[in-house]
Amino acid sequence: MNREQLFSIANNWFESQGWKPFPFQTQTWTAFLQGKNGLLNAPTGSGKTYALWLPIILNYIKENPNYKTKHNSGLKAIWITPLRSLSVEIKQAAERVLTDLDIPMTVGIRSGDTSSAERAKQKNKMPDLLITTPESLQLLLATKGYANTFKNCSSIVIDEWHELLGTKRGVQIELALSRLKTIAKNIRIWGISATIGNLQQAQEVLLGVDSEAYHNSVLIKAVIHKKIKVISIIPEKMDTYPWRGHMGLHLIDEVAKIIKASKTTLIFTNVRSACEIWYQRLLEHYPEFAGEMAMHHGSIDRETRLWVENAIRNEELKVVVCTSSLDLGVDFAPVESIIQVGGPKGVARFMQRAGRSGHQPGKESVIYFLATHAIELIEASALKKAVENTIIEDRIPYLNSWDVLVQYLNTLAVSDGFYPNEIFKEIQGTFSYQTITAENWNWILNFITQGSQSLHAYDEFKKVEIDENGCYKINNRMTATHHRMQIGTIVGDAVMNVKYMSGGYIGTIEEWFISKLKPGDTFIFAGKKLELFKIRNMQVLVKKASPKKESKIASWMGGRLALSSQMSELLRQELYRANTDNLSPELKALQPLFQRQRKESIVPSSDEFLIETFKTREGFHAIFYPFEGRFVHEALASLLAFRISLLQSITFSLAYNDYGFELLSDQEIDIEAVLDNNLFSTEYVHHDLQKSLNSTEMARRKFRDIAVISGLVFTGFPGKLVKTKHLQSGSQLLFEVFRDFEPDNLLLHQAYRETFEHQLEEGRLILALERIANQKIIWKQCLKPTPFSFPIITDRLREKLSSETLAERIQKMTASYMK
Repeated sequence: MNREQLFSIANNWFESQGWKPFPFQTQTWTAFLQGKNGLLNAPTGSGKTYALWLPIILNYIKENPNYKTKHNSGLKAIWITPLRSLSVEIKQAAERVLTDLDIPMTVGIRSGDTSSAERAKQKNKMPDLLITTPESLQLLLATKGYANTFKNCSSIVIDEWHELLGTKRGVQIELALSRLKTIAKNIRIWGISATIGNLQQAQEVLLGVDSEAYHNSVLIKAVIHKKIKVISIIPEKMDTYPWRGHMGLHLIDEVAKIIKASKTTLIFTNVRSACEIWYQRLLEHYPEFAGEMAMHHGSIDRETRLWVENAIRNEELKVVVCTSSLDLGVDFAPVESIIQVGGPKGVARFMQRAGRSGHQPGKESVIYFLATHAIELIEASALKKAVENTIIEDRIPYLNSWDVLVQYLNTLAVSDGFYPNEIFKEIQGTFSYQTITAENWNWILNFITQGSQSLHAYDEFKKVEIDENGCYKINNRMTATHHRMQIGTIVGDAVMNVKYMSGGYIGTIEEWFISKLKPGDTFIFAGKKLELFKIRNMQVLVKKASPKKESKIASWMGGRLALSSQMSELLRQELYRANTDNLSPELKALQPLFQRQRKESIVPSSDEFLIETFKTREGFHAIFYPFEGRFVHEALASLLAFRISLLQSITFSLAYNDYGFELLSDQEIDIEAVLDNNLFSTEYVHHDLQKSLNSTEMARRKFRDIAVISGLVFTGFPGKLVKTKHLQSGSQLLFEVFRDFEPDNLLLHQAYRETFEHQLEEGRLILALERIANQKIIWKQCLKPTPFSFPIITDRLREKLSSETLAERIQKMTASYMK
């Protein structure tokens, strides 16, 4: 069949659905059928799934003209999704086309949720089209004879590539693709990505630097102007002294109005504990929502999450309070309104959430922004500008993740073994390992066979053996079992299953939260009041608690998000605009706060950097305002505290938020003297950071994840997981051995590199210091705290006081500062 005939099949099918293909869909079909690889940039809800399922099916028809009478079974295409929850929809989309066109191809799913019976069936006979996750793809590479499974595969699609890029799961995909290119000679590689700032680089990471696949590829952009309407919920009375404590709950009545006026509403919170709190408070204030409201976050059990997703799809629910667990994919058209509680800290995340409303081509998306404290309205104003001008973050790819490479080599050694020269060439072709040297490679081969120089006395680290042909293999069954159970790169804090004593499963909670409770204590989780009965085998056994009992709300370590660099740049521009007449509605609403700020201090302009000092009962406060996000501020606060302590003998306690940071001491800082001593110099930043932060302690924590991913420590069997503290002590011991006896250990270096690059964002920190060096430093000696400093001070108090006492204390403080 020629292309015209194939296209008429696709067009007729689209017509039968009452649709018309978009230009980006037909462009993708054409490029795919020409044998090209590519990256498709298309927003959620625009029909991107059919842009690639259709040409995969058309290609099968083209190569098998007698497909109706003679079907050649075997794996033909793989669709990778980062979220298991999307698999069912992707499968349904493919089946819809196959059924309508009467094509005898089979579609299967393979993920952590796939039953062992289904897996066994797939082992004997693979489906034609397979939907899987990055981890399950690695598990397939860990099976004997995997080359036969993949050799006739004609295409692989990586969905939501923007989510995988810049993560170790993305690196896993790069490595798997490097292998598939060799064993499936005619494979076409396609990625689907929402808009990111560095699309060209995203294409290069996916296909491999300067590779044949990259040179035979296209970047297709869907030109669909998605209308996004951003509406800020502005309180009638503006706090002059804002604080982060009330989570925006004082606007609960405004939220209820939106819920009542919409068919369906999603309320997005940034963290799971906020999700739990909003759900509880809405039920308390509006009991009529009971039965029409649900909650959705990653720690709630899968059955409940699926029920919620289906209930939204069938319009059985009026409102769902959720976290980023509903950011992606889950395909339901009827959602009318989206409410974002608190700054989403990134433009891409905000637009992704906005796209859940009007989730169909051509429909307008409506998103309400609810600031959890007054200054977040500046963020709302900045987001509006970003949405209008489509300013979106870059996703920075990982380089030289040696732990992922070690895991991958063990995966190949568990299945059919590998020959180092062949695999080295493949790995060099990936973006992540393009700078790998022969010396690095030999170190890694030595590490998997001898356990590196400091561990070679211990047989358990000698996992891989070399046979007489020079093939690297894992022959020990126990080693192979341990490895297969630990494939993956997501290392969270140890989670424990929460179950009723009578047997019902509720979800998972982190060990650190439960460790603070004793039997008889009550806590709120998954919208239920639960009483802790006891902990047994990493299981938290609970019973229903009396409604009258005081309860803690479950919280998770994966706490706060930090501002992206694009977001902080937009935020600064918006703040500087407060000194002009060109004010957005949000900036107009903040006028009382700005007036009070100017009375006590200043609102800085673009060429100014503000430092405020004042004295309270707690001591001497020095507050700095880089507006760079909390991660950068955490590092910057430590750096400046260290530099000041070199000039005068002084100790500080530190506090920070997204807007600035505080150095609090019992003695005054001589600001002029420290400024004259190059306080903001970019020289010796790395050295000073290492001295100021306990960078060894941070690297030690980072090393725990590296040790798990590289298989140095075993996390345990299902139901008998190793406790976090044991994992921590095991990995700490290894960290100390490497630090003391093997300082050139690549995994040790990686722990320090990731600490500085990813956790402390050292690059961003240096750029911030360079910017400050070009600004005029304004030092304001204030008589009392200012509106800008107030959220930072109160954040520090939060660590010491319960929320009720904190609210009372803040009321008193506000009253005294307003005098």
